[in-house]
Amino acid sequence: MPSPLFPLPRWGLALAAALAGAVAVLGFAPFGLWPLAVLALVAFYGLIEGRPRGLGLLAGWAFGLGLLGFGVFWIRISLNEFGNLPPVAAHLLTAVFIAAMALYYGLAGWSVRALSGDGAGAGPTPALAGPLLILPGVWVLLEWLRGWLFTGFPWLSIGYTQIDSPLGGWAPLVGVYGVSLAVALSAGLLWVAVRVPGRGRALALVGLLALWSAGAGLRLVDWTRPEGQPLRAAVIQANIQPSMKWDPEALVPILQAHLELTKERLGQSDLIVWPETAVPAFLDEVRDGLIDPMAAQAREEHKSIVLGIPYRDLGTGRYYNGLLSLGATEDLYFKRHLVAFGEFMPFKAWLGPLVKYFEVPMSDFSRGGAGAATLKVGGVPVGASICYEDVFPEEVITGLPAAAYLINVSNDAWFGDSLAPYQHLEIARMRALEAGRPLVRATNTGVSAVIDHRGAVLGSIPLFKRAALTVEIQPRAGATPFVWVGNWLAVGLALGMVLAGALVARGRA
Repeated sequence: MPSPLFPLPRWGLALAAALAGAVAVLGFAPFGLWPLAVLALVAFYGLIEGRPRGLGLLAGWAFGLGLLGFGVFWIRISLNEFGNLPPVAAHLLTAVFIAAMALYYGLAGWSVRALSGDGAGAGPTPALAGPLLILPGVWVLLEWLRGWLFTGFPWLSIGYTQIDSPLGGWAPLVGVYGVSLAVALSAGLLWVAVRVPGRGRALALVGLLALWSAGAGLRLVDWTRPEGQPLRAAVIQANIQPSMKWDPEALVPILQAHLELTKERLGQSDLIVWPETAVPAFLDEVRDGLIDPMAAQAREEHKSIVLGIPYRDLGTGRYYNGLLSLGATEDLYFKRHLVAFGEFMPFKAWLGPLVKYFEVPMSDFSRGGAGAATLKVGGVPVGASICYEDVFPEEVITGLPAAAYLINVSNDAWFGDSLAPYQHLEIARMRALEAGRPLVRATNTGVSAVIDHRGAVLGSIPLFKRAALTVEIQPRAGATPFVWVGNWLAVGLALGMVLAGALVARGRA
């Protein structure tokens, strides 16, 4: 086994890896320093190369602690400020969650070392299998696993950092996990360029240039085509604080705030979108006094209004997080991918007394049915997602290619003034780029935005500002390659790279 490039003690190794993970967060929104994501993975590989598997596990876990500890520590805000947990308990649960999720990165470090072997095969090829095949493949397989195991937590997949870089051009073909593969492969090529002299360095630089140039070229391709007339889309951001959201006495002021902003935009907009649970009452409770008059006005003025509202099934007693469209047609979409502890209580029978401490209103929703994630808006199918659903690319594309555009409604107020709202907007931009569709995103406290089919923000409303915004979008038809193949192409490539790398590392190929 080759000697480690950085001969550090255990604590030094863990500290360096945690720092590399924290630096990677700067590649995500709101910082947008996307080259740092690639360099962080270069550091990740450099810290595990030549070390035993156990130290690879330690370094990987520490990297995950740095990445998630800096990147998603905002989880404690929802637990403490809105979930009624004492500060100590909220911080402790957040730390436990981060430590558990960081194990995926620990497994990545262990796997890369285990599969790379000692690089003792004939010639330089076995030594190159680690950075060029095994690192990218393992990284993506574990990101993908984290995205669905135990309902999934795909936040901070490294591919999101490249939404504005040349590598983002790969997203319509292979999705965010494919972009992650390109990031990890770029890190491996950089590692080889630094560590391997002569011809190997030149070939690595050529490969890096080809990978990034292809991505830049792919950004110029229009995978979908315009369909129909442009649409003036408005997003409403009423900036309602979660502390008053479900207060019965606040219902009228909340509705007035949304209606006033809607009145401002009604004359200049074809479509108006309210945020998730913008109406904090069941549909049957406000049908006569609010919904029917709004629907009549929308039909009369040839407008469409889409709003977030809970729906109660009076026959079964179940209730759903819903999205309602009004106007030429009325349709309902029910959220299908619920947030654990925020919208439903997993293992309720096992958790026992702990459940009572999570006093989040409306936290026992039922899941919507399976099928395409579409909502009829003005007679046109639209790709619908509510809040957290848009972090799952394979679920968003179920409404395509039928959907003319995408709508996402959210309420990121649960995470306060943190990195979360900006990270969530970045995720929404990636969904628009993957799908080749514009996306209209209305949130309660921000960041509301209208995004074009290339993932560019056409207009946005800042965090914690009460305002409305109207931007013209172009509905589109057709499909990107990612719509047809989903995550399977990226996952298949990653698996093939791991298998090939393991064989090459042992000199058997």
